[in-house]
Amino acid sequence: MTYRPNAEAATGAVPPPGCPAHTGGPAVGYLGGGARVPMYGSDFAADPHGHYARMRAAGPIIPVELAPGVNAWLVTGYSLALDVLRDTERFTKDPRSWAALSEGRIPEDSPVLGIMMYRPNALFSDGAAHARYRGAINDSLSRIDPHALSEYVERSAETAIDSFAERGEADLLSEYAAIIPLLVFNQLFGSTPEQGSELVRVTAIMFDATSDETTQANADMLRYLADLVEAKRHRPDADVTSWMIAHPSELSDEELMQQIALLLAAGTEAQMNLIANALRLLLSDDRFAGELSGGSLPVQDALDEVLWTDPPLANFGARFARYDVEIGGAWLRMGDPVLISYAAANNDPELAGADRIGNRAHLAWSAGEHRCPADGTARAIASVAIEKLLDRIPDLELAVPAERLTWRPGPFHRALTSLPVRFPVLAKPAPGPASGPASGPVPASAPVPPLSSVPPAGTSTARPSGSKSGDRRRPWSPLGDWWRGR
Repeated sequence: MTYRPNAEAATGAVPPPGCPAHTGGPAVGYLGGGARVPMYGSDFAADPHGHYARMRAAGPIIPVELAPGVNAWLVTGYSLALDVLRDTERFTKDPRSWAALSEGRIPEDSPVLGIMMYRPNALFSDGAAHARYRGAINDSLSRIDPHALSEYVERSAETAIDSFAERGEADLLSEYAAIIPLLVFNQLFGSTPEQGSELVRVTAIMFDATSDETTQANADMLRYLADLVEAKRHRPDADVTSWMIAHPSELSDEELMQQIALLLAAGTEAQMNLIANALRLLLSDDRFAGELSGGSLPVQDALDEVLWTDPPLANFGARFARYDVEIGGAWLRMGDPVLISYAAANNDPELAGADRIGNRAHLAWSAGEHRCPADGTARAIASVAIEKLLDRIPDLELAVPAERLTWRPGPFHRALTSLPVRFPVLAKPAPGPASGPASGPVPASAPVPPLSSVPPAGTSTARPSGSKSGDRRRPWSPLGDWWRGR
C-alpha cells in the first residue's frame, strides 16, 4: 500500500496532472486526511513500534513532524530505505538543500537543528568533500589497537562496577552505560577527564531534540571541541585527534572540530543507548535472561536483537531531494527532508521469517556511502562492557518490571531514562595495580604506546555512594563525582 492522501498539503508540492501518488488511500484513517505523525512526544517514545506499524500500513514512506513546525518524510520500508540510502543521484546529504530551512520556514530555535543543520563533516557532505572527510576519519580510526581498546574497556568497566558493587543496587544507565563510552572517548581522542562530563550532557540534549536548551548545548559543544583541537595542535599525542590533525587531508580547525563532533555523537550517545538497550533485553527477555545464571552469556545474540529491533539511533540518515521526485507512492518536492527509520525498516514484514541471530543485514549502522565507519569498534566496546558486567554480577535483576521502564522523547534515538537494577552485595574488590591512580583510569594525557590510544588503566575501589535507590539522575550527573572518586 502507498501513502496517497493530500500530498499537496503535506509537502507544499504541486503534483503533475494525473499523478497516481495523489489519489485517496488507506492512510486517511491513521493520518486524518494528510496530517503528519508527530515524533517528538512521550506517546511516540512509549510505543514507537505501534506507530511504525500504523505508518507502514499507509505505505513505505509517510509524512511526519520531527518537532513543532519541522516537517519531513520518514521511510519505514526496508527495500525503500536501502534505495534511498544508496541513491546519490536523487538525494543529497547536504542540509543546505533543505528548502524549508533556506526559506525561513523552520523556527530558528527549533531543537532539531542541532542534529540536522549543515556542518562541514562526513555526514553532511557528498562527493569529493565526503571522500576527504571520510578518509581522515577512516585512516585515523584504523590506527586504534583493538586489543588495547578491549583491555581499556574491560579495566574501565571494572572501575565503574567497583563504584556501586557494595550497594547492591545501581542505575545501569547513568552509572555504567553512560560512563564507559565517556571514558573510551576521552582516551581515544586525548580529552581530559575534567572536560568529560560535558560530553554526555550536551550530546543528550541535542539528541533529545525536544528542549529549548539545544542552542546553548551546541555552543557548549563547539567550545569543548575548539579547546581540544587547540590543545592537540600544540601537544600532539598518540590519539585520534592528533592523527586527524596530521592527516594528509589537512583539515582546518573547523573541519577537525566537526569530524570529532560527528564521532562524538556516535561514540557517546549512541554507544550508551546500545549498551543500555542490550542490558535491558538481557535482563527482561526470557529468551536471554533465562540463560544468564547458567553460565551462557548470549551477549552477541542480544546485540544482534537490539540492533534489529531497538537500534540506538532509531530514525536518522537524513537526505534531501535534489529535485521533485516520486518514491514509494509519495511525491516529494525539491529540498524536502527524508529520514530513514532504521527501527521500522528492520521490522518490515517483508523480512518476516529471517533469522536475526547472527544476521547483520539490519540498517542500524545505515548503508551506502555513509554507513557508520566504526560499527565494529562500537560493537566491541558494547560486548566487552556487557560481558564484564555480567561476569562480575551474574545475579543482576531489574528493580522494576520491564514494562515500567520509560524512554526519553525525541525523534532520533531510542534511549531509556534509567535502568535500575538490584543484586547481591559484592565484597570489596582488591586494590588495582600500583600503576593506576586511585581515582580512576590513566588520564588521557598519560604516555601511550605508538599507534594505540588506549593504555591499560588501573581499577579502583570507590567510596560507597550515598544516593538512594529511588534517585533518578540524568546520565551525566554522577560523572563529576565519579571522576573524583566519590
